[in-house]
Amino acid sequence: MNRTARLYALVEELRAAAPRPLTVAALAARFEVSARTVQRDLQTLMQAGVPVRSTTGRGGGWSIDPQMTLPPIHLTAGEASALTAVLAAADASTPYAGAARTAAQKIAASMAGPASAAARDLAARIVTLPARCDSAVRAAVEQALADDLVLRLSYTDAAGHESDRVVEPAGLLTANGRWYLIAWCRTRLAGRGFRLDRIAAAAPTGEHAQPHDLAELLLGSSAAGAVRPTALAPLSPPTR
Repeated sequence: MNRTARLYALVEELRAAAPRPLTVAALAARFEVSARTVQRDLQTLMQAGVPVRSTTGRGGGWSIDPQMTLPPIHLTAGEASALTAVLAAADASTPYAGAARTAAQKIAASMAGPASAAARDLAARIVTLPARCDSAVRAAVEQALADDLVLRLSYTDAAGHESDRVVEPAGLLTANGRWYLIAWCRTRLAGRGFRLDRIAAAAPTGEHAQPHDLAELLLGSSAAGAVRPTALAPLSPPTR
């Protein structure tokens, strides 16, 4: 078993035992490798963001939070290549770019042989012209959207006017290669779009935001006809 396959097998072994922890010795015996190799593999999984953790003392060992991971997903070579290419194209200014890059790496690592080479080749032939967006601003916007938090902004509009705003985020809009935070602006008492690369500073206030309908905030704007991504429906069972 190569290392990539063993890393995935380790995750599934921990998932099957969860929430009960497994010792390094038990995992080493299961995969017929040394305890040092298992310890190194577990550290690699932690660095990759897999929610594995260790507990000390009697009855301790390594465990995984099954609610924070996905079960194995069987992708065709074409599906894996498409996802790898799309995720790899997320530039540094794109919201959730960090998660997109690590997801692309995990998908590529799960493949082997010609499928892996094809996915990497396709991703290498996609280039982007990134917009400028401060990473701290992007992280603050991501946190505010994920946790429904009021956000304090320092913003420069198209005319070059600077202002401080307190906003209640509703969602994100992408248009013509730009990303916009759509939010209810408490300063203007109306829905507004804030181009991410024009936000000089952003900080979640810790206050929970009121829910706002994204489509309603876009009414009357040039983005009123914005289209949501196609909703994902469950896959139909194969016909016999």
